[in-house]
Amino acid sequence: MAPALWSRLGRILWLACLLPLAPARVAAGLYELQLTTDGPATTGAEVTIMASLVADDNGSLALPTSTHLYRFHWIHTPLLLTGKADEAFSSTIRVVGSVPGDFPISVWVTTADCGMCQPVARSLLVLPITEFLVGNLVVTQNTSLPWPSSYLTKTVLKVSFLLHDPSNFFKNASFLYSWDFGDGTQMVTRDGTVYYNYSIIGSFTVKVKVVAGWEQVTPDAGKGILQKTGDFSASLKLQETLRGIQVFGPNLIQTFQKMVVTLNFLGSPPLNVCWRLKPECLPLEEGECHPVSVDSTAYNLTHIFRDPGDYCFSIQAENVISKTHQYHKIQVWPSSIQPAVFAFPCATLITMMLAFIMYMTLRNAAHQKDMVENPEPPTGVRCCCQMCCGPFLLETQSEYLEVVRENHGLLPPLYKSVKTYTV
Repeated sequence: MAPALWSRLGRILWLACLLPLAPARVAAGLYELQLTTDGPATTGAEVTIMASLVADDNGSLALPTSTHLYRFHWIHTPLLLTGKADEAFSSTIRVVGSVPGDFPISVWVTTADCGMCQPVARSLLVLPITEFLVGNLVVTQNTSLPWPSSYLTKTVLKVSFLLHDPSNFFKNASFLYSWDFGDGTQMVTRDGTVYYNYSIIGSFTVKVKVVAGWEQVTPDAGKGILQKTGDFSASLKLQETLRGIQVFGPNLIQTFQKMVVTLNFLGSPPLNVCWRLKPECLPLEEGECHPVSVDSTAYNLTHIFRDPGDYCFSIQAENVISKTHQYHKIQVWPSSIQPAVFAFPCATLITMMLAFIMYMTLRNAAHQKDMVENPEPPTGVRCCCQMCCGPFLLETQSEYLEVVRENHGLLPPLYKSVKTYTV
């Protein structure tokens, strides 16, 4: 019995030792601490941190009515504490950081009469301290677009730098702003707000370098000029209105032949494109077309016609700024016309060949007729015939040899001339 009792007592003591290390929800389970701050901040600027004790369990519990039941305990080292204010269920401190870094700040709440007891609630945050200026670059325009950081071209933009200085640390400082709009334009101003107009579409980054300077008097060094700087940027996407649609494609095509029509959009994507084929060029009604999402300024439509006739492509495109429409007429022929078109050159060629053959036949017939009517050939032809065809044209061999001797002159004649003398 005694060993079991000592074992149970040891477990209770062990849990009691671990209880302070447990989270607030485990230790108390009824309340929680909510922390808020106006940080981040620059070195030397004052930061306010507020802790509020609220009932847990989604507000089903209520805080005690007594205002002197709890005490707030803070740990903020190495930040310098410049002020503290406690109320019934909240506590506020003001701290200053002299060096940059991320500093943890913890706070817990105990009962007022027992500072070493188990915390009712606890919380922690990390406060960033930087040596540069803290702020934001804000871009606004009269017309708003649904996409983040999207604006219209040829419309004035308002670009403003908003300094984050809740403690008025820079109330005596003067500022100088160096602007770069990402399209080659730069300017320097003393005002934190400028107006600019982009003339082309695209993605740009606006940058500004801010320099803050002020005079500070110290007992040791006297007067001196202090400076802090900061670099800030904002990304912009410039859109433009949809001015029209350029359609490139055939106006004449045959059935069962693939047709490709290229659409060029004179505007900024993304676009909602809607198209349909109609017998006439009429505007599209809502819900009677083929919707397509296009992320560029060009798109190809493909279609195969199965029936001949006259058609019209009704095309409509819109972006968030404007919408436009365009038409493209197409005449579709039956595919049976295609063999006749290719047969025409062949028929022409065959006809020309037949005409040439007939011409040559008639020409040969006329030549033979001339040979019959005029058997005496020309001199050149006769000589040639006598040389080549002599044996066949002359009656005897002696006549043929006589002709050869007369033409060549080198051969002696077959007979000598007989001279006659009279005495």
